[in-house]
Amino acid sequence: MGDITVSGGKNTAVAVIPAALLCNAPCTIENLPDIEDVHALIDILRDLGAKVDYVPDRSLTVDASGATGYHVPFFQTKRLRASYYLLGALLGRCGKAEVAYPGGCDIGSRPIDQHLKGFVALGAKIEDRGGMVYAKADRMTANDIFFDVVTVGGTINVMLAAARAEGNTVIYNAAKEPHIVDLANFLNSMGARVKGAGTDVIRIRGVKELHGCTYTVIPDQIETGTLMIAAAATRGDVTIHGCIPTHMEALSAKLLEMGVRVTENDDSIRVRPQGEQRAVNIKTQVYPGFPTDLQQPMTSLLCMANGVSTVSETIFEQRFKHLDELRRMGAKIRLMDRTVLIEGVREMYGAPVTVTDLRAGAALVVAGLMAKGVTEIYETSYIDRGYERIEEKLRSLGADIRREKI
Repeated sequence: MGDITVSGGKNTAVAVIPAALLCNAPCTIENLPDIEDVHALIDILRDLGAKVDYVPDRSLTVDASGATGYHVPFFQTKRLRASYYLLGALLGRCGKAEVAYPGGCDIGSRPIDQHLKGFVALGAKIEDRGGMVYAKADRMTANDIFFDVVTVGGTINVMLAAARAEGNTVIYNAAKEPHIVDLANFLNSMGARVKGAGTDVIRIRGVKELHGCTYTVIPDQIETGTLMIAAAATRGDVTIHGCIPTHMEALSAKLLEMGVRVTENDDSIRVRPQGEQRAVNIKTQVYPGFPTDLQQPMTSLLCMANGVSTVSETIFEQRFKHLDELRRMGAKIRLMDRTVLIEGVREMYGAPVTVTDLRAGAALVVAGLMAKGVTEIYETSYIDRGYERIEEKLRSLGADIRREKI
């Protein structure tokens, strides 16, 4: 029980930091989460020749005026999935990019064909060999780009590449996630001309140069959701400050349907218990639908809800590796194609479990908070990729959780 403040957005951070390469003047980014993905991007920008000054929990200043590099090898990209945003940023900056295919969490196929389609439409020539993407354009020119499917990464990458292209680019069937709006606001703060972010049509008028700025990223939507789920799982009374309640409407609706009390204020959400929690059905969708990044923590919560729940994953086909670990803790779960059937149980039990990806780690933390006895969670480096000192935050709310070195 208690009050907690959410960190800055991980999904915004990994887009905004590469975007700073588009400018040849210092840019200061505030409210960044102190997470591994941010550290990895800082290392990459320094290797490209940018001057970076980072003060954890305060600000990051990037001066890319001396950045001449455009080659990013696999030993760097393997640390995070969002390394592919360097393709769009470097194409926008210097018209060429050599970036290895990204690493990050193995949660299924995440092709970048729509990203590359957008780059080609803007005048780039693409070559894919040896695990590297080689992109080059003598001149980046605007175009109309129609995505075959809604793609968050593709939308962001084309926005980056088009910000300094000649003419007016229009992205159709664009993704609408909050961090896409935040990236557009950051680009506009540097002098870009981006309109329509948050809708399915984004218009970008390219400019020759961008100027420096100071920008504060939005709160982390997924950390907010994870804390809401953890509060519901422990039947605690928790108020989460510094969040944006409108970003959480899909989750809030499901928690209310379960019988959890959710109260929203301007920049805070209070989660409280209210009787027995009921089973619900969930289907992940692109924003503003239920986020795929909250599917795994929500699955843990439903393991002890009264009745049978279903969770359908429509975004990533392999986002179920946490299910075996939940079964070890006493959950009754069946996987049928890409739908999980969950029969609520009265009790779960602590067990040694292993994290396989970022949000699976959050799911196991939630399960550990619900379970009787001691849960040992291994491979916690995945959790550190997207959550800032999660054990300290949960401990401040009364959780018995600690990190131990092995």
